[in-house]
Amino acid sequence: MTKKIINKEKIFKDLKNHPKDVGSSEVQIGILTERIRYLTEHFSKNKKDKHSYTGLSKLVNRRKKLLDYLSKNNTANYKKILEKLNIRK
Repeated sequence: MTKKIINKEKIFKDLKNHPKDVGSSEVQIGILTERIRYLTEHFSKNKKDKHSYTGLSKLVNRRKKLLDYLSKNNTANYKKILEKLNIRK
């Protein structure tokens, strides 16, 4: 099975808060969103892959916790990241 390589540099460039930012909540949410999108695409081809479905649910829960944290602490960045990543319409 070949893994799709997520373009993390593009995510860092789009969502970073300062030049050396690689671990802020915004960047982590962006990386998790790309992985979630990849796995949902993967499931359209591989319907019986139950093991990866478990991983997907863990990724979604982690992203939800980060989004909740961001909404409580920095609502401006929360709204900006929702628009930029096109999640929670």
